[in-house]
Amino acid sequence: MRGRGTVAGIAALAIVWPTGVTPRAFAPYVPKKTAWGDPDFRATWTTDRVADAGIPLERPLAMGDRAVLTDAEFAARLAEAEKSDARYQQSVDADGTRGLAKWLRSAAFGRRSSLIVSPANGRLPRMTARGAALFKAGRNSWVAGQPIDWVADLDSYDRCVTRGLASAILPWPNNNGIRVFQSPGFVAIVLEDLGARIIPLRPATRWSPALRTWGGQSLGHWQRNTLVIETRNIVAGDSADGDVHKHAGSPVTGRGGSLVPMSGQARTVERLTMVGPRTIAYRVTYSDPAVFTAPWTAEVEWTRDDSYRMYEYACHEGNEVRELITASRAQRKTHG
Repeated sequence: MRGRGTVAGIAALAIVWPTGVTPRAFAPYVPKKTAWGDPDFRATWTTDRVADAGIPLERPLAMGDRAVLTDAEFAARLAEAEKSDARYQQSVDADGTRGLAKWLRSAAFGRRSSLIVSPANGRLPRMTARGAALFKAGRNSWVAGQPIDWVADLDSYDRCVTRGLASAILPWPNNNGIRVFQSPGFVAIVLEDLGARIIPLRPATRWSPALRTWGGQSLGHWQRNTLVIETRNIVAGDSADGDVHKHAGSPVTGRGGSLVPMSGQARTVERLTMVGPRTIAYRVTYSDPAVFTAPWTAEVEWTRDDSYRMYEYACHEGNEVRELITASRAQRKTHG
């Protein structure tokens, strides 16, 4: 069964570089090369530290355009991390130390106020009228009090199909493992939570509009030591349509309950830059002019942890959908 959390919980899992700082502005780091000459990203990575630190996807309104915490705010975040470390004394990092507080003190992202770095206020742009209407009408198990009688009342994540792009790679309360494989001409990114992507490194290739997939069609290329991945042709839809076949993933999961709809114009550009032997700076820009009035960009830090164990993500073993329906019916029968 998958873990559940609030939208605030999801939005509370992110990371970002201070104002004016991008992956390319870090101290130069040259990663090792593969036998065929590409930067070698092959490893197991995780965004658990970002999730555990509670760095939100969207910045609190009161912070305005302030991308980093004040000393007092950071001290409060650090104090919570130290409490967390004390509660899990049997858990250790790959280097033999407990470490959320240690990570916060050393990571460039430790003081971030949000994952979103553009727009400047660190929040998702305003939705279009059509996008907002579909979002408001969306149906899933995250909407408080919504009756669930059939699969049409559930979204693609409820049904263990997909979390969507870019949400699939943003930190979540659990299952944040990422494994990268490489071969000549290809990069594969395997996500612990519902996702495996095989990315051809063929920048001259064109997308076929006739083929859409849950993860879209991705093409990658290297810009020096940065892997750039552009993805289009993502399955379009929403969670409002009564036809379950027209439901889709979402660029963010759990925002206010419903999934954010995705149109056929949805597109992502991801940039992965190794900024140290144990760190990848990940940046994604999402655009969908039919749903958002402007593009938005989020940044996340991946931490290398080759001791991280990725197990089968048993999201749907014949019980997820059935139990959501039977529980909803029983609750309504009991409480009216």
